[in-house]
Amino acid sequence: MVWLIVVAAACAAPSPPPTSVAEPTIPPTGAPTTEPEATAAHPPTDLPPTEIPPTPVPADPPPTATAPPPTEAPPPAAKYELVFEATWSADSHPADFPPNPHFSPLIGASHGPDANLWDVENPASPGIKKVAETGGTSPLDSEIEALIASGTACATISGGGIPVSPGSVSVTFTVNLGCPLVSVVTMIAPSPDWFVGVAGLNLLQDGAWVDELTIELLPYDAGTDSGTRYTSPNDPTSSPGPITPIEWEPLVVDGIVPALGTFTFTRLDG
Repeated sequence: MVWLIVVAAACAAPSPPPTSVAEPTIPPTGAPTTEPEATAAHPPTDLPPTEIPPTPVPADPPPTATAPPPTEAPPPAAKYELVFEATWSADSHPADFPPNPHFSPLIGASHGPDANLWDVENPASPGIKKVAETGGTSPLDSEIEALIASGTACATISGGGIPVSPGSVSVTFTVNLGCPLVSVVTMIAPSPDWFVGVAGLNLLQDGAWVDELTIELLPYDAGTDSGTRYTSPNDPTSSPGPITPIEWEPLVVDGIVPALGTFTFTRLDG
């Protein structure tokens, strides 16, 4: 039987020899051992050089805030000269210009904010009425003395008049921190009850005494006489009105009321 023979042959075939395994070679004792050379690491030569960032410069420190210097307090008092320069004339006010144009003596006071010699839209006191109608300084001087006694005014301002206008006159006076305001009046003469002046003018401004200040003088009606012309006869107003600016003839010229002069206040001890 063939099949049995094949099987038997297969069974009888010799096994292949075992594969030999190489044994490691052990160097003789005492022989130097060769170590592999270490390869030195070299950076590539084709790379760009490394850029070193600049050292940051510290910014300048912010400026130190400097406190403003302390405001110097004004002197407790100041001395002034008041110059009254009258410009009223036939050239400045040609309509119905009177003969013998003049101004009465200056009268007024240095005072504080609680005193009031006169004010527009308020009735004239007996003293202002007398100045405006006749040029007399009494009883306004007594009214000023009463204000001084009450502590609301400090001193009377009293000066000369101008006998013929145009002309000028001056007076000196002193103000202080308690009485930095001035009020001064003078009569437009002749007239029914007209005057010029300043009321409560403050010579202490922005914490300092004014060096020089000029005020244009416009005319006021005291509201105590009803005359309408320079030389109108005396005509007392039955019910006195308030003090008002004059905006009618003969003091209006071409639609405006020119000033009759100026008050210039000049500090003498600055």
